[in-house]
Amino acid sequence: MMRFFAFLLVFLGVTTYAQKPLVMPEPLRQGDTIAIISPSSTPDTAVVVKGCEALQAWGYVPVVGPHALCFDHGFAGTADERASDLLWALRDPSVRAILCSRGGDGAVQLLMRVPLNDFADHPKWLMGFSDVTALHSAQVSAGVMSIHSTMCEGLSMNTPVRDSVNAMLHDILQGHLPTYRVDSHPLNQTGEASGVLVGGNMSVFCGLAGSEYDFLNRADEGLILFIEDTGEAMSKVDRMLHLLEIRGILSQLRGIIVGHFSKYKAPESGFSDMYDMLHHYLQHYPIPVCYDFPIGHHSGLNLPMVEGCNIRLSVRDDGTTVEFLRPSSKH
Repeated sequence: MMRFFAFLLVFLGVTTYAQKPLVMPEPLRQGDTIAIISPSSTPDTAVVVKGCEALQAWGYVPVVGPHALCFDHGFAGTADERASDLLWALRDPSVRAILCSRGGDGAVQLLMRVPLNDFADHPKWLMGFSDVTALHSAQVSAGVMSIHSTMCEGLSMNTPVRDSVNAMLHDILQGHLPTYRVDSHPLNQTGEASGVLVGGNMSVFCGLAGSEYDFLNRADEGLILFIEDTGEAMSKVDRMLHLLEIRGILSQLRGIIVGHFSKYKAPESGFSDMYDMLHHYLQHYPIPVCYDFPIGHHSGLNLPMVEGCNIRLSVRDDGTTVEFLRPSSKH
């Protein structure tokens, strides 16, 4: 029966993206074009302009998508308009990378309008975070790595912290993979693990559960998951965590990186804060877990994370190390 089903998939032309090897987009060169699109909410025009100036300072040529500054019920244009900008950025051979202007809401509306094979056929770095997690999940599902990173607002701010984070993003675009070392946290679970990194905004990727756009469909390949969120109550994060448990995802993970959770009410349900609640459940899994990793909405220290890349996670008493490995590296 299984052989018949596999034959049927091939006969019907169905691509099992979860089994495709992950491809790393080519490094950028001076003078390359970066498209700026708005797959979610409408951005501030001045912020987009400053983001363009930052890309120009790096030696790239920013091109703003036709609908990137539009407004339709809070979104940057209709779903069709936003999807057309993404398809243009993917299909235009002169565009070498894609930067999302901001997050907000609405990226999920594009998924059924952008075939997965467009991500697979045009492997390019896709940058952004928050609501853009939906696009990262789709791109990784299609077999292409992407970058969970700052967007136009982060690029436009000149502070020592922002500058250091932006420099890390610039290095990745040039083909240099980072190694991060952060301080220890009292709730950390020590250990070492290697696996494929996926993650981002928890409420966004949990909303894709079981769909063809869900990067957690790759769980049996050995994943390390990073999570962050903003404005979600502790009880809702509790529910999402148990959804991952019910799906069998938690039991398959090789490690977990807990980022920032901001704008929630604490204490709740007898827990002092979000980390206390997460630790109450995650401590029962025999895998390395680190807390307070600098990713998310809470501060300007939002380290770029290469989604779909193999990493080596080491959680020790004296701190946590995350080393990104090239596709040819043994892990």
